[in-house]
Amino acid sequence: MQARRIGAVAVTALAVVAARDLMQKKHALLRNFPVIGHARYLLETIGPELRQYIVTSNEEERPFSRDQRSWIYASAKEENNYFGFGTDVDVEHVQGKAYLKQRTFAGALPDAHDAQVPLPSAKVLGGPRGRAKAFRPASVVNISAMSFGSLSGAAITALNKGAALAGTMHNTGEGGLSPYHRSGGDLVLQIGTSYFGCRNEDGSFNLDKLKDVVAGAPVRAIEIKLSQGAKPGLGGMLPGAKVTQEIAGIRGIPLGKDCASPSRHTAFSDVDSMLDFVELLATETGVPVGIKSAVGEMGFWQELATLMARGDRGVDFVTVDGGEGGTGAAPLIFTDSVSLPFRMGFSRVYGTFAELGLTDELTFIGSGKLGLPENAAVAFALGADMINVAREAMLSIGCIQSQKCHTDTCPTGIATQNPWLARGLDPTSKATRAAVYLRTLRKELIKVSAAVGVAHPALITADDIEIMNGDYEARTLAAVYGYKDGWGELGPRLAEDITALLTTKPASDERPSA
Repeated sequence: MQARRIGAVAVTALAVVAARDLMQKKHALLRNFPVIGHARYLLETIGPELRQYIVTSNEEERPFSRDQRSWIYASAKEENNYFGFGTDVDVEHVQGKAYLKQRTFAGALPDAHDAQVPLPSAKVLGGPRGRAKAFRPASVVNISAMSFGSLSGAAITALNKGAALAGTMHNTGEGGLSPYHRSGGDLVLQIGTSYFGCRNEDGSFNLDKLKDVVAGAPVRAIEIKLSQGAKPGLGGMLPGAKVTQEIAGIRGIPLGKDCASPSRHTAFSDVDSMLDFVELLATETGVPVGIKSAVGEMGFWQELATLMARGDRGVDFVTVDGGEGGTGAAPLIFTDSVSLPFRMGFSRVYGTFAELGLTDELTFIGSGKLGLPENAAVAFALGADMINVAREAMLSIGCIQSQKCHTDTCPTGIATQNPWLARGLDPTSKATRAAVYLRTLRKELIKVSAAVGVAHPALITADDIEIMNGDYEARTLAAVYGYKDGWGELGPRLAEDITALLTTKPASDERPSA
């Protein structure tokens, strides 16, 4: 009898927990996996001890270590994101670690403790080429390209709402501009090789459809995707079984039929015709137009810089994607061994334009695991003007790095089209977390910039960072990547303008003179 009572109480308690899990909206994992989902949080709580004695250290996991994920989770939840007792990194012996050199004295700096302090781009996007709708991006941190189809509608909605709350831009990805992208955030419309949302029945580009898309949404810029760091030069196949009525309508493809994405664009065939295409889009829409690419052979970049040096045509921005970047699905050979890592690839591209004195004439955007303060600081020191974050933004809305993106079984409802799994993700609460993470990353960048003695991360130079080679040698970032004097730095006018913009207080904040 006693055992039956205990059993009944236990069953009732589990039923209460299950009901609570199903009703709450804070944790997608618990909504999708009531009761048993708590085991994950229990293991996470004792994770440091398990890893310390049994599995791995806090710095060994990949692609994001436990410390990195913990920092993102805590930042997104507005929890304490500090770490105690000192670094886990073997600073005396590790190779390739970047260290910033703090300055003892500095000039005027923004308030590094204000979470709402703005951190706009130092450059006006489209300004040098006189685009009709040129603008200064309000945030140097923006959300990278992730398509609806790869991500669920709930995840796209959360990210877009988060972008609106944080004042950042949200890249649509090449899958087209979906209803979920229309939740308040400014957009960068990405155009891939299949021209989803702006294509004819045969898959060729349709300018009129593009103009309709741009006119009907808050599209601030257009990004032509040439390649992606995790799978450059690779076409794709969307099986007909996955082409739902919704996806078919958004992408402009037949319902239930296989859709093959070519590995190269059909609207242009070389650098010269690509620049004609860029100028056509910019003229017809008025918005800045740029390209996104991984870095492999350098002939393309050299020809692009040479043609832009003439001054009559050019891209407004270049997004360089590192080979360590993320993807929903790709062959292992591509994720592991095709295209250069970000630092090497970006430095080569930047140097190509720097040789011709063009770096102030376009905006450089970095992507590929840059949503962490250290990596972001290095990107800015190499010459990036803005950074895009993808997997880090996913982590902020609940991703647990289960690496199930390619299976359609993402347990947190982010990288899936399974309605049952996607329902676990509450867009409203996750949007707040995404926004808090984005603001926190900006705040960290302001703090580290202040430590270096400058007002903006774009003012950190390649001489302000050293790369350690064990415990016997250190070289500046400039020396490691062959930068010449002045490379990676803003021109004097741009540097003065952004410093003044961040450090000049409004008249209402100034004290009246005695």
